[in-house]
Amino acid sequence: PFNPGNFLVHAVSNIICSIVFGDRFDYEDKKFLTLIELLDENNKLQNSIQTQLYNFFPTVMEYLPGPHQKMIKNTGKVDEFTLEIVVEHQKTLDPTCPRDFIDAFLNKMEQEKGNGHSEFTVETLSRTTLDLFLAGTGTTSITLRHGLLILQKYPEIV
Repeated sequence: PFNPGNFLVHAVSNIICSIVFGDRFDYEDKKFLTLIELLDENNKLQNSIQTQLYNFFPTVMEYLPGPHQKMIKNTGKVDEFTLEIVVEHQKTLDPTCPRDFIDAFLNKMEQEKGNGHSEFTVETLSRTTLDLFLAGTGTTSITLRHGLLILQKYPEIV
C-alpha cells in the first residue's frame, strides 16, 4: 500500500504550471517543491479560527499573532514566485503569439492600458494565478485520489 497523494498533487500542479507559466518543472526542482509546500501549508492554515476571523476583521487581526500571519507570509512568497515569472514573460512577450495564461493576461493589460477602471493589473494577475493553483491543484488531485480509491474498492468496474 502507498499514498499517491503527493504524486497526484505534483502532477496536477505541473499541468497547471504548463497552462499558467507555459513551462513544466522537474519534480525535484527546489522552486517547484517550495511552491507546492507553501500552497499545501496555506491550505491547512485556512481551517484555523484565526484565519477565518482574519477574513472578517483583517485590520484588527493584522496586529494579532496566529497561523493567519504564516499564511500571509506564504502568500507573499507565492506572489514573489509568480512575479518573477511575470517579469520574465514581460521581457520576452510576443503579443502575436501568446505562450500561456500570463502572456494572454499581459496582452489584455496592454489593450486596457488607457482604461483607468481596468481590472487587468499585475496584482490581479498574481492573485488569479494563485487562485488557479489553489482551486485546481486541491480539487483535481483529491478527485483523482478518490477515483483511484473507488477503482481499488470496486475492481469489477474496470
